[in-house]
Amino acid sequence: MRHYAYGYAPLILFCVGIAPVAKAELTPISESAMGDVTGQAFMQVQNINGTSHEYTRMTLGMDVDTRVNIDDVQIGQIDGGTDFSAQHLALGHIARADGEQFNGVTYNEGDAIPFEARKPYIELAEDGAGLAGFRMGFEQARGSVSSHTTSFSGNIGMKVEYFGEVYDALLFDGVGGVATNKRATHIGLAPNNPGQAAGCNIDGALANCAPLTNLRSITVGEDTGAGDGTIGFTDGFFIGFQRDDNMEWQSIDGANVIDVGKGVFINLPTNMTVDLTNLTSGGIDRLRTHQVDMGTKLF
Repeated sequence: MRHYAYGYAPLILFCVGIAPVAKAELTPISESAMGDVTGQAFMQVQNINGTSHEYTRMTLGMDVDTRVNIDDVQIGQIDGGTDFSAQHLALGHIARADGEQFNGVTYNEGDAIPFEARKPYIELAEDGAGLAGFRMGFEQARGSVSSHTTSFSGNIGMKVEYFGEVYDALLFDGVGGVATNKRATHIGLAPNNPGQAAGCNIDGALANCAPLTNLRSITVGEDTGAGDGTIGFTDGFFIGFQRDDNMEWQSIDGANVIDVGKGVFINLPTNMTVDLTNLTSGGIDRLRTHQVDMGTKLF
């Protein structure tokens, strides 16, 4: 089942079908006849055992191709700060010119390039004290995410290239701050230049990080390994809400766990490698997310 959704952002879509009333005699069906019947449930429920939590995952058997714009998002406003704060958040984008390519498909100017989401799920985590957290995500997801983000809690799975070497991106809690996954404001890599500050440094040639507002658009997905720029689906895109520290969310296949802390945690796996100089100077351009093109920076 595939749904197309443009211009709105529901968290859960409930579809109710009403059929005409029919009267018929009920007759038993044999086991052999039942064996010839196949089908797939609209919702699948799984109970998953964990180390310190028990999980219940409810997955909807539906596909969604969407393009969404949200003016302002504030999540986790507590203790004098916000876990996630972003303006002009968008999923999916619009081609700026004829011949624009995205994930191996060629688009014309004005064509919608959707964010693809497969099998959305909600997962509950319980311990001896009751509900310990829940998360929402997709078993498969790929597409663009654009925003003007000023506070981020979670993980952005991006690579940063610096003088030919590739490193995992780190989040920082401000200029001069240390690496963190809680209410970060900057992104970059660990310092490796003589004279560089121990944490986030934005000073000219010694800069190793930049404000998150410089990361205007990213691509959620995985590298297919084909070398042609195509993007594979990722199963790691989710947003979680936790009561305590030391929550372990399992990957969809159960092979790995992601350790998260109290509050909000957003996991954004990407296939992007960004040059550090581009990130710390002009930043990453924003894709077109509105019918009236607002430019490559921000409005």
